[in-house]
Amino acid sequence: MVQDEIGFCLSYLRSQSFQESMSEKKATSTKTRLHQRNKHRERYDLSLLIERVPELSNFVTKNKHGNETVDFFNPDAVKALNKALLMQHYGVQDWDIPTGYLCPPIPGRADYIHHIADVLAVRNFGTVPTGENIRCLDIGTGANLVYPIIGNSEYGWSFVGSDIDPVAAESAQSILKSNPQLEGKVEVRIQKKVDETFFGIIQKGEKFDLTICNPPFHASAEDALAGSQRKLNNLKGEKVKEVELNFGGTNGELWTEGGEKAFILRMIRQSSQFAKRCCYFSTLVSKQSNVKHIEAALKQAGVMEQRTIPMGQGNKTSRIIVWSFMKKFERKEWVAERWKS
Repeated sequence: MVQDEIGFCLSYLRSQSFQESMSEKKATSTKTRLHQRNKHRERYDLSLLIERVPELSNFVTKNKHGNETVDFFNPDAVKALNKALLMQHYGVQDWDIPTGYLCPPIPGRADYIHHIADVLAVRNFGTVPTGENIRCLDIGTGANLVYPIIGNSEYGWSFVGSDIDPVAAESAQSILKSNPQLEGKVEVRIQKKVDETFFGIIQKGEKFDLTICNPPFHASAEDALAGSQRKLNNLKGEKVKEVELNFGGTNGELWTEGGEKAFILRMIRQSSQFAKRCCYFSTLVSKQSNVKHIEAALKQAGVMEQRTIPMGQGNKTSRIIVWSFMKKFERKEWVAERWKS
């Protein structure tokens, strides 16, 4: 499940083009809107990435300035790049996803992990808590399992990834089998009811330190395709007859009835039933106009803490909304009990 993933991807393409156009004026190109700890702030070292995944060389071309770049409009190129990035920076030994499934931009995924880590650090005397004691629920982990891979590599956290799609869950399981370093640290669970985000996933007596989520953005398949068509037209400067999702995405990943707002409002209502079983809930919110509705829903739900964290990748701005039902003394007790190093 994703936010406006297509919009992010196209914004990312614009960012790459902008960086390339500025490369003659600046020796380095730093993506300053990414989190300080994000490993992808600098331009990709394509030679190193090609050493990891040789087939990536098939998709490397030169732009009008003579600089090497990847064909980001080609889904096979994006998959090869993602595989190389995961191998180079996050210790992955092998990684693949089924055709047509979401192949998310790695820098944006890493940014969410680092920003949510800062939320935990606030309650841990300024230090990000690390290790398997920190348990995270990734709602809609997808076929790619990218959030658990990055979160475990960067901070040693353990993860449960849930998904409604059996094919996506099977793909995630295959990734686990291909990467023994994740054994016992990441678990994949099937969400059996489409409208139940937590029930049936969080088991009896189980606790999580945080939840993360990339909710579907669009309200229908037609809406998703129309939005992609407009953005591709603007990006290429011409009408694109056939829309090919370069970063992939199935129906459940790209759209849901009621869109992003309905999904998040439902998640907030259901999260109150697990108020003492999870310290922090969070979700990405792509559309600014949805923020006021989400904040109103959080107030109505009676949360004790809520914050909005801005994020920027390329020319796109999104945000993470975080909430907790625990009172300050309860969060302090939670930290003392569970975040011991």
